[in-house]
Amino acid sequence: MAMHDDELHIDEQLARRLIIDQFPEWRLERFRRMTTDGTVNAIFRIGADLTARFPLRSANPTDMRAELAREAAAMRELSEYCPVATPSPVALGDPGFGYPLPWTLQTWIHGTVATPHHLAHSEMFAHDLVDLIRSLRAADTKGRHFAGSGRGGDLHDSDAWMEVCFRESDGLLPVNRLRALWAEFRSLPKVASDAMTHGDLIPGNLLVEDDRLVGVLDGGGFAPADPSLDLVAAWHMLDDERRSVLRSELACGDVEWWRGAAWAFQQAMGLVWYYRETNPGMSTLGQTTLTRILNDPALSAPISARPGARQSVAHGDD
Repeated sequence: MAMHDDELHIDEQLARRLIIDQFPEWRLERFRRMTTDGTVNAIFRIGADLTARFPLRSANPTDMRAELAREAAAMRELSEYCPVATPSPVALGDPGFGYPLPWTLQTWIHGTVATPHHLAHSEMFAHDLVDLIRSLRAADTKGRHFAGSGRGGDLHDSDAWMEVCFRESDGLLPVNRLRALWAEFRSLPKVASDAMTHGDLIPGNLLVEDDRLVGVLDGGGFAPADPSLDLVAAWHMLDDERRSVLRSELACGDVEWWRGAAWAFQQAMGLVWYYRETNPGMSTLGQTTLTRILNDPALSAPISARPGARQSVAHGDD
């Protein structure tokens, strides 16, 4: 079942034809489609060391080519600061055989894809996430600022999308409680300058071995944003105690921490209903994250009633 109304068809046979036609040096390698919860690309492994990634949603080919070039530059920049392995761009493929968009070849990173629960109780994994977020934040923004209106910018920009999510989630989630929480989240001021962030630290973009982080995927979104954006990793993957460890080590103030919860909330709300039938893994991730946010002791009292929040609102730059 297709995940998107505008989803493109790309199967193993078509991917193989495109790869062999344009990159014959890999014609003798084994090709196989990877089963993932990913929603943006169809991914095929080529031999032991490469992957081909084909965009799943219809787009203007010229715009997509520019976007893939931008992502490749971001991936190269990410690799300079990421404390663990991350894929490197190898080549850009062209449309062909009925597939209408450019596509990419990247290096393969070994590891097991993280899950919302498997390492939730691991102190070592929490420390690895701290090291990752701290390392990415240390990268030079080079005078750049957040560009766009999605996650990592102004929380108010998500109001219309949240309204869609609340409407579509009626009967699936405790919508009244979630509406009330979003009303508080959206009022949180931005309290720190933009920093470099991965932008999508969900379980599917992290690779682990035992209880250690060994790889970071999908680095094409590495860019300046609200520094609290990468705190979504704590809500997607850690239990209460390990979230406290991460918060303490990153020295997050109240509003920064709550904004991280707000970005995780914004992301999770869209996952539950949109992927309920077509991608159960992503839908379950959304449910898990929202449950952690709703049950978190630090968020049990109204945010707006707390002295730290009132002071930050008074001095915030929103």
